[in-house]
Amino acid sequence: MPSHVVINSSLPFTARLKGHHAKDIVARDQARAQKFLAGLHPHGPAAFYEARRRRRHHHGHHAQSGGGGAGQSIDVTDAAVEYSTSVGVGTPPTQYNLLIDTGSSNTWLGAGKKYVPTSSSHSTGKSVTVTYGSGSFTGTEYTDTVTLAPSLVIQNQSIGVASSTQDFGDVDGILGIGPVDLTQGTVSDNAPVPTVTDNLYAQGTIATESIGISFSPSTGTDVANGEMTFGGVDDSKYTSEITYVPITSTSPASQYWGIDQDLTYGEDGTSLLSGAPGIVDTGTTLLLIATDAFQAYQQATGATMDQSTGLLTLTESQFTNLQSLYFNIGGTTFELTPDAQIWPRSLNSSIGGQDGQIYVVVSDLGSSSGSGLDFIDGFAFLQRFYSVFDTTNAQVGIANTPWTDATTN
Repeated sequence: MPSHVVINSSLPFTARLKGHHAKDIVARDQARAQKFLAGLHPHGPAAFYEARRRRRHHHGHHAQSGGGGAGQSIDVTDAAVEYSTSVGVGTPPTQYNLLIDTGSSNTWLGAGKKYVPTSSSHSTGKSVTVTYGSGSFTGTEYTDTVTLAPSLVIQNQSIGVASSTQDFGDVDGILGIGPVDLTQGTVSDNAPVPTVTDNLYAQGTIATESIGISFSPSTGTDVANGEMTFGGVDDSKYTSEITYVPITSTSPASQYWGIDQDLTYGEDGTSLLSGAPGIVDTGTTLLLIATDAFQAYQQATGATMDQSTGLLTLTESQFTNLQSLYFNIGGTTFELTPDAQIWPRSLNSSIGGQDGQIYVVVSDLGSSSGSGLDFIDGFAFLQRFYSVFDTTNAQVGIANTPWTDATTN
């Protein structure tokens, strides 16, 4: 019997993808990275995480998520470059398609489908503004009932109702599941806003304030191939022990789901990054690494820059010789295979690419290492591994999955 019994509460989903050209993806990811690099709160999140560290129980590198208990899951839809899920808001609930974002913490809607007030809706009269590097929203704060699943109902959740948005045409808004301190200053009274995970925990719905996320490699642009488990982990989704590491102490990565990792290429261990701080982030499509590391990777692989897409490309012979990337996280080595380093060839058209071309998902962060944020382990990384975002214990967990070694691309 598994150590955690998961109540799999699945939601219907309506993910829509209007083709994102690869150049737009690269530009959006780099803009997001620059937003992270700029930092939002130079002291607040670091102090928050330090307090969490002092309070947390010692689990060791391979501990199970603090608090134990049953996790409760909802389905996630893969829209080729971003993940979204259907969330109910109001009484009775209206369904909204929201982007899942571990790099921000406000939940808001109204970019596509407009907000439908019901008997549980209450305007606080406060204004809300959040910028994301490649997009933004401005609106009014409401509190309302939010239904993630039949067993995951949140009372009086703060939500933003957009009056204007930029660059959110494919979704209705965002489900923010980053650290709560990222909400500081987003509402006009400058007070932090409890996230959906905070409130699930505070209202006794989940036993620990953590989220387990399972993805698998993309096979289409609208495929239900992900699961998000609140309050625990789903033992059926990973094949190794979960390696937990504390949130990095290096700012600005420490303000997000930041970890330290080493990154090497190939069996000879060509070092790309050593002891580097960075972010694990569902809202970033590619695997971004610091400019100097990216240049070393390009040289090691022989990849060339494709000007039409802004992505590195490989010839068939170069792909045959491509070696794995090795991520050392908390003393455990995670292997990103050659297959996992390329965009799914069946989906080349979804990014404006050419049939038969081999496009690489490793891209330039846009700044050199040593800045306090040297990588972002985004979509391309996360669909090969199980990830846990644990607020209670101020840690991130990574584990292998049945898809880590998949040859789908």
